Amino acid sequence: MAIVMDMAWEGITQELYEETRRRVDWEGNVPAGAHLHIARFSPTGIRVTDVWESQEAFQTFAAERLIPVTSTLGIDTQPEVTFGELHALFAPNVAGAAT
Repeated sequence: MAIVMDMAWEGITQELYEETRRRVDWEGNVPAGAHLHIARFSPTGIRVTDVWESQEAFQTFAAERLIPVTSTLGIDTQPEVTFGELHALFAPNVAGAAT
């Protein structure tokens, strides 16, 4: 069953997110098990909600691709991450979402 990953990462700015996004290239080289990625910002950092095939798929992506890149950018904090089973997903106009 698919899972929802919620992440809060304090101190991550839009600029750091965009550079991480460029270097990890998850849109050009989609990670195994990734289904959906939503990013937004709060006054204190980034908030991400993803849908993954499994918690293990996300953890593999984080360990092998995400954290090595954030480390090279000097990000030495870790995000708060929680997981839950996906109950329902409705995205009728996802093609029109912001990129």
